[in-house]
Amino acid sequence: MDIIMNKIRLFALSLLAIPASLVAAPAATDWVSHVALSPIGGHVLGNPAAPTKLVEYVSYTCSHCAHFVAEASQPLRDRYVKGGAVSVEVRNAVRDKYDMTAALLARCGGTKRFFGNHEALFANQDAWMEKLTAYDKDGAIRPTDQKAALRDIGRKTGLYALMGKRGFTHAQLDACINDPDSTKGVLAMTDEAWNKIRITGTPAFTLNDTLVHGSDWMRLQAALP
Repeated sequence: MDIIMNKIRLFALSLLAIPASLVAAPAATDWVSHVALSPIGGHVLGNPAAPTKLVEYVSYTCSHCAHFVAEASQPLRDRYVKGGAVSVEVRNAVRDKYDMTAALLARCGGTKRFFGNHEALFANQDAWMEKLTAYDKDGAIRPTDQKAALRDIGRKTGLYALMGKRGFTHAQLDACINDPDSTKGVLAMTDEAWNKIRITGTPAFTLNDTLVHGSDWMRLQAALP
């Protein structure tokens, strides 16, 4: 028995002698894969306890927003969100019925699909905006019911076709347009943006609830810690 106990003691002592540099550290959390809904209905990417909270107010029919998303999304993820120092929340500042249609479609599939939808809508903005312009000018009779009108826009401006490439059926897209909770959230964020925070255009940003002056990546980056 004494021999066995001595071997156990020697083994325990050998573990204590292992250099700390060789002991595996716990893996750091990659916050880029963490997406949650905020109370108002925005989509938050990153650490919910991040010391710096960035909110982006966007309109899907805004060309400046498309430029910002193309330029800033990857550096925001890599330099700020990944390590947990900054969270990024996307909120809507809807400008018209076309923007409303895109905003509701971006929310299809829940939190896991949102940022992919969001970036795809902006990456393909030129194509569906061209169809949207033709749709707006063709003089055809449109549905008078609000939801039917948004579904008609989705089908005839290329938005449904774009979302179809992302795996959504027309029935699923109709359901996203019809979702009362999504509509309520988008309208609440829009009211907040234009009437409470009083943004003057899109994109617009707040850092820890303070409005950032400027609407481009260079000025926003200068304001980040």
